[in-house]
Amino acid sequence: MDDIDRKICGLLQANARASSAELAETVGLSVSSANERVRRLVSQGVVVGWQARLDPDVVGAGLCALVFIDMDYEGEPEACAALVARPEVMELHHVSGAHSYLMKIRVRDSRALQAFLQEVLKPLPAVRRTETLLSLEALKETTAMPIAGLDSGGDDA
Repeated sequence: MDDIDRKICGLLQANARASSAELAETVGLSVSSANERVRRLVSQGVVVGWQARLDPDVVGAGLCALVFIDMDYEGEPEACAALVARPEVMELHHVSGAHSYLMKIRVRDSRALQAFLQEVLKPLPAVRRTETLLSLEALKETTAMPIAGLDSGGDDA
């Protein structure tokens, strides 16, 4: 990826609906060249999808919880596959430290969270222990990634 590709990626992260003409004008290319670069970024797997951000409260997913999960090795792959398949699970990270996994989940309310924990998570044979934290306010939530070599107005680290 060169500097123009990185700029295009940054622009697409900020607004995936930006037109080819807008991208071309911003990075100083012709529309056809900008289109070709976007096609190449998609074919190379740099751009992996186009998504709309939804308001969690409006779509009935206003409660955000972070759940630490401790798992036994036996049955761990099956438990992870079951969790990844659930629409409520926004993220599942295998982590270092005192816990095995950190899961981000969005549900309607505390009753829905309790039901998920009791009916989905805790019955999984590999799950030994959970610790749940409720997010009171999301000060930042993004899917945008820092792009190495792209000046973001701050440190690249």
